[in-house]
Amino acid sequence: MSQGPAPEDLLLVGQITVPHGIRGQVKLRAITSYPEHLDRVKTVYLGEERTPYRLQRAAVHKPQIMIITLGGVTTRTAAEALRGQEVYIRAEDARPLEPDEYFLHDLPGLHVETEQGVAIGVVREVIETGANEVLVVTRAEGGDALIPMIRDVVIQLDIAAGRIVIRPMPGLL
Repeated sequence: MSQGPAPEDLLLVGQITVPHGIRGQVKLRAITSYPEHLDRVKTVYLGEERTPYRLQRAAVHKPQIMIITLGGVTTRTAAEALRGQEVYIRAEDARPLEPDEYFLHDLPGLHVETEQGVAIGVVREVIETGANEVLVVTRAEGGDALIPMIRDVVIQLDIAAGRIVIRPMPGLL
């Protein structure tokens, strides 16, 4: 039985890489856009079991690298045992989204259509390329379409309505 919240109530925020120092601190490679928000979170959940740990301290060390102190982890040996563990927070503890922001995990399953109402397909996954995200859209007639998540292409993203409206560039589809 899982000790933490249900997986659908959690957000992946990073992965523990290596111990830091001798007092149990660890380095966290953050995948969140706002790693500094973690200093407001009280509990994190580690690994497949989603084991809860009290987050005593979280400080930005370098871009996307944080030094975190977890309750009960007081030695380098204990910190070493956490190497490679994924770190989650409860979705309700995440920084509130701005009106034009979204969580990537909310996009799969959304229906994609053109601004003329022509159905393209359903988002199967999101690829993070570094420059922008790319939607992998499973087309009704078969195959996939790759849709870049850029303002020139995505003209409306309505998660509540379950749809994304695009203006395809020539050759995109």
